[in-house]
Amino acid sequence: MPVVELRGTVALLGNFPALAGVDLTIRAGETVLVRGPNGAGKTTLLRLCAGLIRPESGSATVLGHDLTVERRTARRQVALLGHANGLYDDLTVAQNMRFWARAAGLSSGEASQRMASALDYLGVAGRLHDQPVHTLSAGQRRRVSLAALVVRRPELWLLDEPHAGLDQAGRDVVDALVSDAVAAGGTVVVSSHEMERVAALSPRVVTVSGGMVVDDTAGEYERPAGG
Repeated sequence: MPVVELRGTVALLGNFPALAGVDLTIRAGETVLVRGPNGAGKTTLLRLCAGLIRPESGSATVLGHDLTVERRTARRQVALLGHANGLYDDLTVAQNMRFWARAAGLSSGEASQRMASALDYLGVAGRLHDQPVHTLSAGQRRRVSLAALVVRRPELWLLDEPHAGLDQAGRDVVDALVSDAVAAGGTVVVSSHEMERVAALSPRVVTVSGGMVVDDTAGEYERPAGG
């Protein structure tokens, strides 16, 4: 069974068809790079797959859940890293992590173990654990957001510009995280303008334009001439 199956899927932002009839199948264990110009519908596509937007027409299933009626159920198995960090600014790093651990249904013991491991993986120093999120730098917040995804261990990872706001070391950690997620049985969909970096992680490139998939290429990403 595909992880994502979209057929003629239309999604509206207000009255505007941000997705205008998308056909897309993503299978378990794939890493898929989604590319396209600003406003093409990439973020809407990820938000739809995360169960945050209802399909207006066509069919859309994620992990076997029909998104027209089971969006809340699908969200439990999916994690989205968007442009916003998904953190509560007035809570500390540790409190945010505990919140997401509870959302994943973890016991307190398992949550503590996963939290420590995830924060260490993302290089979030122990001295930051009791810091309110609003006191952190943009890069530190991004690392904490990624750590929250690691704690949840979703089946489907949806990453929207995951390298944004990170230094070189942080970007390398993101690359390792994508590889590790797939090695652990997950499926990863990445939207990014950093084509060459992300394409090195993905044998499949999906191009979105005008709210539709206009190209779906299996194979090595070709650097544009003169790029």
